[in-house]
Amino acid sequence: MDTIYALATARGKAGVAVVRISGPQARDALLPMVGSFGPPRVAALRVLKDGAEVLDQALVLVFEADRSFTGEEVVELHLHGSQAIVQAVLERLSRLAGFRLAQPGEFTRRALENGRLDLAQVEGLADLIEAETEMQRRQAMRVFSGALGGKAENWRRKLIRSAALIEAMLDFADEDVPVDVRPEVIGLLDGVLADLREERDGYAAAERIRDGFEVAIIGAPNAGKSTLLNRLAGRQAALTSEYAGTTRDVIEVRMDLRGIPITMLDTAGLREASDPVEAMGVERAIARARHADLRVFLLGGDEDSLPLTPVPGDIAIQGKADLAKVGGLAVSGVTGEGVDELINLIGDALESKTASAATIIRVRHREIVAHAIGALEFAREVVLSGEQGEEIAADALRSAIGLMDDLVGRVGVEDLLGEIFASFCIGK
Repeated sequence: MDTIYALATARGKAGVAVVRISGPQARDALLPMVGSFGPPRVAALRVLKDGAEVLDQALVLVFEADRSFTGEEVVELHLHGSQAIVQAVLERLSRLAGFRLAQPGEFTRRALENGRLDLAQVEGLADLIEAETEMQRRQAMRVFSGALGGKAENWRRKLIRSAALIEAMLDFADEDVPVDVRPEVIGLLDGVLADLREERDGYAAAERIRDGFEVAIIGAPNAGKSTLLNRLAGRQAALTSEYAGTTRDVIEVRMDLRGIPITMLDTAGLREASDPVEAMGVERAIARARHADLRVFLLGGDEDSLPLTPVPGDIAIQGKADLAKVGGLAVSGVTGEGVDELINLIGDALESKTASAATIIRVRHREIVAHAIGALEFAREVVLSGEQGEEIAADALRSAIGLMDDLVGRVGVEDLLGEIFASFCIGK
């Protein structure tokens, strides 16, 4: 196998740049360049040379194969972050026999192939790299740390026990079995099914944490929606004017609220529009509002004519508090009055939605869990029937065990790897 190398930190001028090398020749081939290595996992200051020419003075770390990220011998060169130094070091490495530049995600792929990570951890790492908010970081770190793999292994162990008990019933089909194993099998299946259903039901919240919640500001024309969005965004994200119907399309602003990723949507004022362009904007506004995770109704216009009405969980608040004093909570995008209270309401509503977030975070995970639930429900019905269907139940359990292997990438995922690693940068 080739020894691969790449810049593991971002390109451009920086204080420090890290070049990572992994493979069978990572240590021996670098000796002429480094001179000598320090103890494993201990940084050593070394002068890097290309023959007689000094390239840089760098910190050098060596990781043994059984203690490295990739499961291979790894060397890291912590250089001064000059682009010229980095380029000179990479050029020197390119001339070493058996060395080549790493492909996107190749270090992580080797970690998967060498058993250092399972596929779910790889997916968690991809999400961790992309995390923009604290809640995204926490969710990705949980998966990267092996939480899903640990659960899958626990489910797999219980299913193997269930299958073994059913196989025993098949072995003694013509004899009197001293103990009825069906209650134990049903207990094991009920436990796994409860866990899988909880994961299935919590997937939607986990997906929204990963991709972001959508919060739509809706109301009648000229209710102050765009002004409020600009206040929330802290910039002029949407055009505002005193004329109704200024907003013709859905305007999106990404925000971080209490670590929760959200996209605020400023929608066209909801009314009967004679202008065909405005009418298209109203149609889009209605469609996006209906699919939003949370709707903020800005009151103050002709609410009776709105095609949408608040449902439980939505927020209804009086707008333009700077112009009209009314009872109850009101907000003004112009002065900022009530904005903090509105932000707290939105934060509380979204936090309640995230409380049930599952460990599964991808469509692939959800589909595997759904298939496993179907197989186990079928096996449970067969076992409870008391009829001679042990072989059918055993086959369903074997299918569910295989799905647990799919979940962590033990089998059947080769076609997924190219797509997954395409999202990684070179050097990871």
